[in-house]
Amino acid sequence: MSVKKILISQQQPKTASPYTSIAEKFGVEFDFRQFFKMEPLTSREFRAQRINILDHTAVVFSARTTIDAFFQLCEELRVKVPETMKYFCTTEAVANYLQKHIVYRKRKIFFGDGTPQSIIGLIGTKHKGENFLIATAESSSKDAVTKIFETQKYAFETAVFVKPVAQDIKDMDLHSYDMVVFFNPADVKSLYENYPDFQQGDIKFVSYGKSVVPAMEEAGLTIEISAPTPEAPSVAKALELYLSKN
Repeated sequence: MSVKKILISQQQPKTASPYTSIAEKFGVEFDFRQFFKMEPLTSREFRAQRINILDHTAVVFSARTTIDAFFQLCEELRVKVPETMKYFCTTEAVANYLQKHIVYRKRKIFFGDGTPQSIIGLIGTKHKGENFLIATAESSSKDAVTKIFETQKYAFETAVFVKPVAQDIKDMDLHSYDMVVFFNPADVKSLYENYPDFQQGDIKFVSYGKSVVPAMEEAGLTIEISAPTPEAPSVAKALELYLSKN
C-alpha cells in the first residue's frame, strides 16, 4: 500500500517546515492534530508530591508549560519566590519566556543549547552547591536532565508541574490516513481514550523518541518506522528515506 496521507500528532508548524518539501516531492498530504495538551497540576495534586519549593535555591526548566505551571502553583500555594532564586533553562527561548513572570534583567538566569550537558556546563563549579528543583512533566520515566544530575551527584529534587490531558479527536477518521506519527506515550493514551476499540488495520505507525516505543508496543501497535537514528535524526528525514524506498 502506498502512502498518500500522513497524520502528525502535533500542532501544525507556523512557518515552512521540512514536511512542505516532502509533500511536494512525493505527492503526499500532511495533516496535523494534537492528541493531548499539557495542563498544570492542581494545587492538591502538587502538594501530594510533598515538595517544598522554598527548600530550593535554583529551578531547572526545559519547557514553557512548566514555567507557567510553576508560577501559577506558587501563586495558588502563596509561595513567594525569592529574588535570589536562580533559573537554569535548557534553551534561550525557554529562558526568555521567564519574562512573562519575572523581571528578567534583575534575576540570575542561565540557558543552554538544548542539551542536558549544556546545563551541567552552566552549573560548573560556581553553582554546584545549589539545591536544585527540576520542573518536569508527568512521565513514566526519568528525563535526560534528571539522569545527568544524578550522575553529577548534585543536590536536587524533581517535581511534576504539568500533566498530559487527552484532546477530543473523535471527529477524525484515523483510517483515512495511511500513516500516523506518535511522539509521546500520551499520544497512545489519548488514542485509546478516544477510540477504546481501535484496531490498527492498514495504518502504518511511526514512533519518534525512545519513550513512546514501549507504550506503542504495550498497546499492540506495530511500528513501521522508528526514529531517531543516525541516518534519520528527525521525523521528516525518516519519512523522506521511507518514501524514497516505497
